[in-house]
Amino acid sequence: MTDSPGSLMAAEIAEQPAVLARRLEDIADLEAAREQLSAARPRFVLIAARGTSDHAALYAKYLVEVRLGLPAGLVSPSAYTVHGARPDLHDVLFVAVSQSGGSPDLVDSLAVARECGALTLAVTNAPDSALARGAALSVDVAAGAERAVAATKTYTAELLALQLLLSGAEAARDAAAVPEAAARTLELADEQRMAAAAEACAAERIVVTGRGYSYPSALEAALKLMETSYVSAQAFSGADLMHGPMAMIDSSVPTIAVVSPGRDGDAMAPVLERLGELGGPVVRVGSLPGARPHGAAAAELPIAAEGLAEHLHPILEILPLQRLALTLALRRGVDPDRPRGLSKVTETR
Repeated sequence: MTDSPGSLMAAEIAEQPAVLARRLEDIADLEAAREQLSAARPRFVLIAARGTSDHAALYAKYLVEVRLGLPAGLVSPSAYTVHGARPDLHDVLFVAVSQSGGSPDLVDSLAVARECGALTLAVTNAPDSALARGAALSVDVAAGAERAVAATKTYTAELLALQLLLSGAEAARDAAAVPEAAARTLELADEQRMAAAAEACAAERIVVTGRGYSYPSALEAALKLMETSYVSAQAFSGADLMHGPMAMIDSSVPTIAVVSPGRDGDAMAPVLERLGELGGPVVRVGSLPGARPHGAAAAELPIAAEGLAEHLHPILEILPLQRLALTLALRRGVDPDRPRGLSKVTETR
């Protein structure tokens, strides 16, 4: 029996509340790793990743800087693998995030980091992978096998695992309501809302934007749209969008704006106002109390964030955007489970 187009991606999107609940059932490994990280007292955190995991890495960067109060940076693996850089990484925590744990540049970068004195941590969905074996510490995101090429459940599992590792001792308590909130968010992403959002985004160019914790959601949404629907989707932080790229937006260019409640959503108010003035369709993810763009949004994709801390919103924000990518792909006659030119594991060096 052959899977129908999009059935794998649809099933894995729907599976996410259960995946998140399963990861929260037994967090002894995460707590042990967090205690070792705390005892090591790193002075700086470096995070390496590719593709979807790179957006999880950016989320981790925000967690480290805001929640832990440490400086953090995203690694350029080619600095180590192509250019042969060997920086002094003593007192540095080096985190490699990878669903497969098999990309050679990440495996090699982690090995170099360990040789250069870093404490290394692998966050992966493949606990027996080369990346996990090469790290001093390893955490399994426990998403289970993912068959669709477009990552969905492994991404939200990475976000949850990183939150549990990098948000302090209260992380598990804060995240306890996430699986139920994820299930409710998927319920809110019903056919009517998806149809309205897909209609608004029926274009060859789409801009996606968000700020702070929501910026990784914008980046991941743009990637999902590109790899499943073959549209040109560009993601910008709300601040960067105002600094120049806004000039390319007119009434023909749809924008997806991630504006969840909290400081990041509040910071998006002037961006929404400017988008409203330009007249293009705006799909709003989350909600923004108070300020609204001129005129109603073309579509609203709400998240069930009541009572959840702001740093947990990205786990919910991406859920309706995954469904939007799936819906758009099917409308365009594309099988999102098997995007052209892509495979499940991408090996770069």
